Amino acid sequence: MPVYKDKKELTEAIKKAYILYDKEFDDINESEKDLLKTGIDKTPSQNLSYQIGWTGLLLSWESDELNGINVKTPTPEFKWNNLKSLHQFFYKSYGSYSLKEQRRILSEKVTEILCWIENLDDDLLFLSEKRKWATTPAKWPLYKWIHINTVAPFKSFRNQIRKWKKI
Repeated sequence: MPVYKDKKELTEAIKKAYILYDKEFDDINESEKDLLKTGIDKTPSQNLSYQIGWTGLLLSWESDELNGINVKTPTPEFKWNNLKSLHQFFYKSYGSYSLKEQRRILSEKVTEILCWIENLDDDLLFLSEKRKWATTPAKWPLYKWIHINTVAPFKSFRNQIRKWKKI
């Protein structure tokens, strides 16, 4: 996992990965949004739904803690050993939207994340144990949580969409 020297480097990485990811959907027809292809584990709609779900959770963890709510990650209904069911929940929650709408929703989530980062001081972003929801045995600082829910999946899921389009 990369180490970012400052919030500018983190936000630039998010922007770059997101723009490249989102662009992959430009030439996918709406009629193919739910088409599952051999060797690819998600349809284009599921791919976007997954991203919307995780970016939304990231924002909700932060919002809930700031509002005095005890955060249970990933959610009170789903445990870390039941992520498949959580992903199915994402697909059901966002899969009825068109690709255009899913892309708009994800864009809004990414913008919210970028604004959130901009308003964090460096200690909150780069030092561990600054948020209860982010305090785990691994003691990750917030930037790592942000990275694994933005940059990393935008890159890996971009590759999945590229493969999906080639088949």
